[in-house]
Amino acid sequence: MYKRILVPVDLSDTELAKPAIDTALVMARASSGSVRLLNVLAMTPVMLAEYVPPDFDSQQRSSAEEALAIIARESGLAADKISSVVRQGGIYHEVLEEAKTMGADLIVMSSHRPAMRTYFLGSNAGHVVRYAKCSVLVVRN
Repeated sequence: MYKRILVPVDLSDTELAKPAIDTALVMARASSGSVRLLNVLAMTPVMLAEYVPPDFDSQQRSSAEEALAIIARESGLAADKISSVVRQGGIYHEVLEEAKTMGADLIVMSSHRPAMRTYFLGSNAGHVVRYAKCSVLVVRN
């Protein structure tokens, strides 16, 4: 089974992430695996940098780390079986990089039902599915 499971979490819409988190927890318990929760922060656009406080990025990171820690505590998994990380950059790129860094053998992520625009532009889940070196489970909401 899967031993190292990565779950990207959009903290602006935690309800969307719940089915993926629940699925990953079930799979981790069944195989004595571990789960890593990942949140990706967007880069602050250069043209907005002068309008935000100097410590804006570190405030965002701290807030995201706290939110992931709460999700991890509420998961019911032993502390040594769940971890979290915050990265900054493009979503699908950072998901793929974290999967590579941690040696993930499964990525579990939520996705909205496809809209017409995602058929043409693609979605983050679509990019992860296409380019991941490990298995990817997309949980539809």
